Formats: sequence, structure tokens, C-alpha cells
Amino acid sequence: MTILEESWVLSPAVALRPEPFGALAYHFDNRRLTFLKTPALVAVVRALGEHDTVGAALERAGVPAAQHAAYADALEGLALTDMIRPQRQEAIA
Repeated sequence: MTILEESWVLSPAVALRPEPFGALAYHFDNRRLTFLKTPALVAVVRALGEHDTVGAALERAGVPAAQHAAYADALEGLALTDMIRPQRQEAIA
């Protein structure tokens, strides 16, 4: 299963600050600051918890299918730093 087929959500310890280029994501627990470099990526990250899969969130945000792999890579990077986490983990936490 790829990240596109999984359910993810923005970590509750993360705040997003809108910027002209996209947003700054700050994780209050691990103190990491990450740049979300496009408004479309910000829209996807904000919408993750509203969709059954990452792929559905990408489609809803209007991301072309040809770009899904690039967005999956970006989201996997966010997952490595706990900016986003599996939705099932949120239900337990």
C-alpha cells in the first residue's frame, strides 16, 4: 500500500501559518519548522483528515494525476517529521 491509498491527518501538534508561497508548518513538540512551498500542498495537508485516502485529498484539491507521485513524496517527507500522521493513530491518541 502506498501513502496515496492510506488515511493521514495533520498532527495536532502542528500549526500552519499562511504565507504568500504556501505556509510555514511548526511542530510544537519536536520544534521543527517546515516550508510548504505551494498553496496546493497546503490545501492537501489541511484536507487530509476529511478524506478516506491521500489520493482522494489530492483529487479534491485539484492536483493533476501526473503530479500525485511528487505530492506523495512531499507528504512522505512530512510524515518523517510527524507533521502528518496516520489517521488511525489519531483515533487512538
